[in-house]
Amino acid sequence: MEAVLNCQSLTKNFGAKTALDHFSAAVYGGRITGLLGPNGSGKTTLIKLAAGLLTPTDGAVTVCGTAPGTQTKAHVAYLPDRMSLPNHLRVREAVEFFADFYVDFQEEKASALLSELKIQPDERIGTMSKGTREKLQLALVMSRAADLYLLDEPIGGVDPAARDRILDTIIRNYREEAALVISTHLIGDIEPVLDDVIMIQDGRPVLTGNVEELRETHGKSMDALFREVFKC
Repeated sequence: MEAVLNCQSLTKNFGAKTALDHFSAAVYGGRITGLLGPNGSGKTTLIKLAAGLLTPTDGAVTVCGTAPGTQTKAHVAYLPDRMSLPNHLRVREAVEFFADFYVDFQEEKASALLSELKIQPDERIGTMSKGTREKLQLALVMSRAADLYLLDEPIGGVDPAARDRILDTIIRNYREEAALVISTHLIGDIEPVLDDVIMIQDGRPVLTGNVEELRETHGKSMDALFREVFKC
């Protein structure tokens, strides 16, 4: 089976700083992969490379067999770690923007999700709380029928009581044949939904594999294993 996302010796430098250092890993369709690591470990850089927002310094990254670029944007649904839409837009205008830009965007699904999350069509982004803005972006991204979903810290900005609802929204709405990558350092919250993990530190993968197999091999949860690996 060909990987949906494939990284081979992927390196990204920002001046003298190395954010990714010969990073190799693969993500497959029909699987939910946790990209796990502390802040500053390289998670966001990897996601931006896969989304085509950055170019590698060295090595290679492919999405559905193609280097990220104009062609792969049709395959990738990307949720950034901060709001990317202008504050002056109303919710309905944001929906129209996504519908115009992405051929796989499902307006009816978006409307249903926004209603479920209690986000009003005429509400302006600039008047929303941080948590509501993140829910809006999530609803828009999960209304696409993509091959690869890249979610950068989707539960990082919401209170603990809202995290289960956010995760439920993600799991119920992504295309099941697609690959779903969730970047986070909140391991305990997302562990129940993960099939695979990629633990990353200093731009390198330090532990990868199937969640069930790793639990059996190490005799502990992913949360406990994460704390051990990163000495939290």
